[in-house]
Amino acid sequence: MAYRLGVDVGGTFTDLTLLREEDGHVFTAKVPSTPDDPSRAVLNGIEKICRQSNIARRDITHVMHGTTVATNAVLTGNGARVGLITTRGFKQILHIGRSFVPGGLGGWVIYQKPRPLAPLKWTLEATERMSAQGAVVTPLDEAALRRALPVLRAAQVEAITVALINSFANGTHERRIRDILREELPGIPISISSEVISEMQEYERAITTVVNSYVGPVVGQYIATLQTELDTQMGGVKLGILKSDGGLAGSRAAADYPVNLLMSGPAGGVAGAIWVAEQAGFNKVMTFDMGGTSTDVALIENGAANLRRETRIGDVVVRASSVDVRTVGAGGGSIARVPELTGALRVGPQSAGAVPGPAAYGQGGEEPTVTDANVVLGYLPERSLLGGDMQIDRSRAAHAVEKIANAMDLSLEEAAAGIIDIVNENMFGALRLISIEQGRDPREFALMGFGGAGPLHANALAILTGAWPVIIPRGPGVLCAYGDVTTQLRNEASRTYIRRFAVLDVGVLSGYLLELEERAVAPLLAEGYSREDCVVTYQCDLRYSGQSMDLTLEVTLDELATGLTGLSERFDTTHQQLFTFALPSDKELINLRAVAVTARLSAHAPSVAAGTGDPAAALIDTQPIYVNGAHRSAGIYDRSRLAAGDRIVGPAIVVEMDSTTLILPEHTGTVDLRGNILIRPS
Repeated sequence: MAYRLGVDVGGTFTDLTLLREEDGHVFTAKVPSTPDDPSRAVLNGIEKICRQSNIARRDITHVMHGTTVATNAVLTGNGARVGLITTRGFKQILHIGRSFVPGGLGGWVIYQKPRPLAPLKWTLEATERMSAQGAVVTPLDEAALRRALPVLRAAQVEAITVALINSFANGTHERRIRDILREELPGIPISISSEVISEMQEYERAITTVVNSYVGPVVGQYIATLQTELDTQMGGVKLGILKSDGGLAGSRAAADYPVNLLMSGPAGGVAGAIWVAEQAGFNKVMTFDMGGTSTDVALIENGAANLRRETRIGDVVVRASSVDVRTVGAGGGSIARVPELTGALRVGPQSAGAVPGPAAYGQGGEEPTVTDANVVLGYLPERSLLGGDMQIDRSRAAHAVEKIANAMDLSLEEAAAGIIDIVNENMFGALRLISIEQGRDPREFALMGFGGAGPLHANALAILTGAWPVIIPRGPGVLCAYGDVTTQLRNEASRTYIRRFAVLDVGVLSGYLLELEERAVAPLLAEGYSREDCVVTYQCDLRYSGQSMDLTLEVTLDELATGLTGLSERFDTTHQQLFTFALPSDKELINLRAVAVTARLSAHAPSVAAGTGDPAAALIDTQPIYVNGAHRSAGIYDRSRLAAGDRIVGPAIVVEMDSTTLILPEHTGTVDLRGNILIRPS
């Protein structure tokens, strides 16, 4: 039998899902992450899941992997030493940027501008110039460029970016400079902007390509090491890396264009949520992925995640498609504190992480965390986690939370409840960003809670948002890995094409889209897929003529064949939804894009046995909990014993290997045919 393995490396745990292609049966495992070398946790997890499932490693044909290696390189400043070559006169392009200062009107007073990823001292100017139409204005002075290159050689740069003005219209000079660099500085990886992102706006194109160079060596080394180990242990297994847009890239494409991996980790959870929502029959879902360090939220409509054309990591914003995920520093490991200056309780964004972790884990942590508060309140029973690999220690958790109780003159339970209330409000703020602030009513959506800590807080978040039902999928703690294993290869190609609708030639537009289709499909064919396996969609970036902000809409060749009226009306409708108004102005086309994906995996989530509605067979214990200011008795249920149709009346706790679900009083959880728990007000 053939198996596919999904692996998601988080800040605290590494999750694995092994899928049997024949019938969709899954095996899951969870191991502690190894921040010093994430590949060790991947290999540890593979060993564990194969041992537990009694499956030979060589039966695994594909490994799909979500990774934070690129993200961490940017956040920690541990990327490569990057040299930059620009057109003469544009040496300060990264310093000037968009002249945007974050914050309010007085933000400039405290703003500390981050250092550019390619320093000015390693930036060279090439004598050359292309027009916006792609014509050569000034030929490339190759001799002058060669004379300047010793600066980069002396600096021992580890990667080089070439980003010339108007290269989106004609990349000939960039390609020639790459040839010269390969002659003069062999062995150094080179990224050219006309291949990384062939779109207008020189700053966005430059910073995106610089980031590609900055994370390239560390990502390339990580992928190469992991591929070598997998080949040794599993005999030629195919390695796919999850991209920011929720699609997979082959290992070679991922190493060549690592800027597309910056949101790889969060995208896995959204991909898994889409798959689960489809199986459960929901097409409008807000996702809520709470891990040990942070919480990621996203919105799914009509079976697809909302995408955005920019990816933000810290202070760096690049032009790369990504799932519209909003992240807050609120996780199970988020540390609670009471600053002396204000005396007000704060939770996060500092986290205990994987090392030393929450106090309740007994790994040396002493600071009070969200996990410790859940233990004190009784929501997280004193039991072993990860199949017996980690034990919950309530006495250590109580000792940690007691620091907050003493600082605020509260009882132990009141302090713990305060920690939970504040972290819930922080996460509610993130959910507002993807719903209310984008013109969506959260009451029209279901809320899917997953991640190691998500099911503990999902019921409370649904009360705050009014989103029902709460969906707790099977294996919620490893759903990101589920997303990795069920997603598709995806590639896109784009180009700038600026025309007002009044003068736009639809025939020329359709021809360009077909050209982009060929570019988008080529990498998928190189991975061994046939043309029939690939599905292609087209996108247009549009704006009102005279404005600078644009929106992305999907378009079909059939729609274009009838003219631009339908596209124009859809743009007005979308603009009205997002910004409450539309304009009578002519529309303008900015960029074109073709997106190619492979056929979806046909596996379905296996059904669970039908029950009588009474979950008594799954009841394993009862435990006192503190909720809504009072002590209550809650039943503890073993999720593996629940059957379809069973109704769990709150307060109740449902335990499984990778997560724990809390059902609050006056709420009921019903098990559906796929084993999901659907929580609604009683």
